[in-house]
Amino acid sequence: MTYNQTVILIILLVTMTMFLWGRWRHDMVAVGSLLACVLTGLIATADAFTGFGHPAVISVACILILSRGLQTSGAVNVLVRHTLPKNAGPTLNLVALVGLGAALSGFMNNVGAMALLMPVAIQLAERLNLPPGRILMPLAFGTILGGMMTMIGTPPNLIVSGFRAQSGAGSFGMFDFTPVGLAVALSGVIFIAVVGWRLVPMRKQTDIEGFETGAYITEVRVAADSKAAGMTLRKLETVLDEHGAQVVGLVRNEKHLTVPRIRFKIAADDILIIEAEVETLADILSSLGLSLEEADTAFTQYNDSKKNRSETKSSQRNSDIKAISEDPGAEKPNEAEEESSQSDEVILMEFVVRPESTISGRSAADLRLRTRYGLNLLAVSREGSRAKTRLRTLKIQPGDLLLLQGTAEVLAEFAADFGCVPLANRELHIPDKRKALIAGGIMAAAVSGAAFGLLPAAISFALGVLASMVLHIVPPRAVYEAIDWPVIVLLGSLIPVAGVLESTGMADLVARFLIDNIVQGHAIMGLLLILVVTMFLSDLMNNAATAAVMCPIAIGTATALGVNADSFLMAVAIGASCAFLTPIGHQNNTLILGPGGFRFGDYWQLGLPLEILVIIVSIPLLLIFWPLG
Repeated sequence: MTYNQTVILIILLVTMTMFLWGRWRHDMVAVGSLLACVLTGLIATADAFTGFGHPAVISVACILILSRGLQTSGAVNVLVRHTLPKNAGPTLNLVALVGLGAALSGFMNNVGAMALLMPVAIQLAERLNLPPGRILMPLAFGTILGGMMTMIGTPPNLIVSGFRAQSGAGSFGMFDFTPVGLAVALSGVIFIAVVGWRLVPMRKQTDIEGFETGAYITEVRVAADSKAAGMTLRKLETVLDEHGAQVVGLVRNEKHLTVPRIRFKIAADDILIIEAEVETLADILSSLGLSLEEADTAFTQYNDSKKNRSETKSSQRNSDIKAISEDPGAEKPNEAEEESSQSDEVILMEFVVRPESTISGRSAADLRLRTRYGLNLLAVSREGSRAKTRLRTLKIQPGDLLLLQGTAEVLAEFAADFGCVPLANRELHIPDKRKALIAGGIMAAAVSGAAFGLLPAAISFALGVLASMVLHIVPPRAVYEAIDWPVIVLLGSLIPVAGVLESTGMADLVARFLIDNIVQGHAIMGLLLILVVTMFLSDLMNNAATAAVMCPIAIGTATALGVNADSFLMAVAIGASCAFLTPIGHQNNTLILGPGGFRFGDYWQLGLPLEILVIIVSIPLLLIFWPLG
């Protein structure tokens, strides 16, 4: 063993130990590994950060942004509403939910797919009278399985494709992963839905959200084409009951009806006063074709006032320009405010009214929230009592929770002026059919561009991101928030380190050791070993890091055995997407730890049979679709 091989082996062993120890974050460990290689001369200083420009890293970042567009536009909400059966048992519901999670994960970030479907899973568990964990764990495992179906489904697939390109064989295509990945995902989903969910330990949830806000009272308008138009109040309440909501009043022709009859027919332009959790508002609006009354009215007024202000500014600016042309020494007008006002993005934020707040005892109309601040009071949550008046005339009390809509700067000004405490930005994505179609179209175009070889994957997805920003599918301020930066740093740091494994001959040395002492020249045994070792490592450390470490070893093993390296690279891709034994192997497993009430040792009871199933299904398929010869 040469000096360089000894050094990289020590660095690699220390890196894997630090990953397993978990004392430091994965990205910190990866950066430390990269810098150790630079300081020992294994990587030239000029090449230290070339990994951050690697196509796999760029593609992962772009896919995260495009996934955010699918989330915020409401495109996924539509799929959920049309996919899940309303009156069925656990098996059919799990087939639909886990299958949908797997399908979404094939084309968007699987952590994003899991986050989107978690509230649905918790509601489903409540409806089926099951512990949340018995729905959450199957969903988490299903979204992980779905990632192996396409090249963009999960970062390990992109890394595997990148290593194939570096070896001179060209990168894998978008759907090269599909024949094996789809079969494995399908068999896994069926197993989970029919048998697997029964293996999940019965646990009580410990935490779902950071805080409970209770039900909000909000007003929604019935449009002419709304499904609610023409419904009786009884039928409407049946629909709302599925979302845990209820009608507490109705406004028609400015007349407030607090207790309408159950046979009362809803008409277009009626305003319904609904009590609902803020998390279910988007589903209610989308399923019934309703719109938030205060938002509609406020934005009409706000846009009109904004237009008037813009015209005033334009007129003033023209006067200033004229004055400047007459007086060359005059100071040019400052356009920063005008530009910033055009670029401000509207968000939702919750505020709690403190006892000493100056807002107490006053209404939105008294405060002139729209004309003075350009803010919309969308809903109010008040514990122990129900509002008897319209939102804009409701007297605010200490302890009330207010759901306000406006720009971040204006919301901060409101909080400072009135002594209210901001709780959190609310991820309430009111469905927008136009944006949902555009978001889906952009993703489809980006995938098609990469799938048909029209553009390299990184370029195709980068164009998709640019289109999303230009069309405001993903607001420019949210682009960098959508990226999981620790993953990007981990990938950018480990790709050069993995390259050192190959350039020093260490990967070939490890491969030769495995062949001589374990595989003993049997190619199928070598394929099985690579798959099992990758699965084992992915249960203990980040799956992207596992793929980066195992790819050079897989290529070296295949070369030493004189067989097709593609079979071994595909085994790495599958193994890296099979982190089912621990809560630390994949972010989706970590997400459900609290809400499911799980312990560290709960995962293997479903995870181990599932990993055995993956091995049984994938090895024969790898030999069929990626022959060794």
